[in-house]
Amino acid sequence: MSFVIPPLIKRNVILFALSQSFTGAGMQFSYGFGPLMVMSLTGSASLAGVSVGMIGLSRFLVAYPMGKVTDTYGRKPGILLGLVLAMIGTLMLGSAMIIRSIPLYIFGLLAFGMGMNGSQQMRVGVADMFPPAFRARALGYVALGSLVGLILSPAMVKLADHIANETGADPLGMPWFFLPVLILGGMAIVSFVHPDPKVIGSRLQDYWPDYQPAKASQSKSSEPFSSWRLMSNPSIRLAILSNCAATGNMSIVMVLTSLVLQHHGHSLVAIAISHTFHSAGMFAFTIPLGKLADRFGRSRVMFPGVFVSLIGAALVALTSDIMTVTLGTFLVGIGWAAANVSATAFIADHSRTEERGRAIGVNDSFAGGITVFAALVTGPLIDVYGLPATGLTAVLLALVPFGLRLFSGPMK
Repeated sequence: MSFVIPPLIKRNVILFALSQSFTGAGMQFSYGFGPLMVMSLTGSASLAGVSVGMIGLSRFLVAYPMGKVTDTYGRKPGILLGLVLAMIGTLMLGSAMIIRSIPLYIFGLLAFGMGMNGSQQMRVGVADMFPPAFRARALGYVALGSLVGLILSPAMVKLADHIANETGADPLGMPWFFLPVLILGGMAIVSFVHPDPKVIGSRLQDYWPDYQPAKASQSKSSEPFSSWRLMSNPSIRLAILSNCAATGNMSIVMVLTSLVLQHHGHSLVAIAISHTFHSAGMFAFTIPLGKLADRFGRSRVMFPGVFVSLIGAALVALTSDIMTVTLGTFLVGIGWAAANVSATAFIADHSRTEERGRAIGVNDSFAGGITVFAALVTGPLIDVYGLPATGLTAVLLALVPFGLRLFSGPMK
């Protein structure tokens, strides 16, 4: 089957990627500045992991319900609902720093995280529109759109920092007030996607003339979706665990990076630049990683990705030079990208269009759960044992799927 993207699908993918470019900066703010905002509001380093924990909790809470929404009503309504919620969260976060309110910060971050994680149904929409043979690289297209937001992020922080210095506002709160304009732009772009990707996914052969759908038994097609049925597949369990390992590793490292750099006297702009390299690792190589996963198989990209994230975590934990720390956080990002793209494509391959939102939602819910765990252990570990112990925990998390792989057969 030749890889020539039909014009309508190409148009929809470009629109999704553009929307990601408008909204991508927000998640970097939550990970890069979240721990510092908590420390500023509470004065406690042991609570630094609360920010990442709230993002993980928001993903855990919203991923499956949003998947249910998009499976029922279409991908676009769920994405737009998520972006509205994210915009409300940004205003709450900026206001929390003005009035020095940790409860408002927590509710704002929870709303923002639920919204942004809900809008990740864009991945499901892109997966819907492509045959399995090209699905992983397709996921890379929409992820690549986040890079534009990353390029904007340091400039936004610098401008916000200047305004904060001129007005006496909190420099950690000011960047959040820039995001609603970008989110509104992203919503406008999504509104032009047509038809809904779920419609395309249910009739792929109408859009890809050379595609021949696999014949599924009538009994299988009539089975209602069940998370337990999904998880009964050992290969899907391994894909979910690998994604969780890379996500948990990354969650710890993103808190660790901010604290390590601040501890050694680096500015907010320097921290933002370092996190930009991390995010570049997450998104800049998703297309070639997706092509490798399509060509050689999901597991042959997924497991090396988890291993690369392990190496990166060790660099962040055991070094203090900004260049080495940035290299480490970059490797963690690219390792997560390999694991996430491969695992998501694998789960999409093994789910029907009408249940794909929930299937990927299950994967995201587990990833949210491991992020909450990472957040709960990060602060106390830093407080009691110091920064290197936290990095060691990130390394150990990344080792888990390799242990399970020894006792399981090849992924099918």
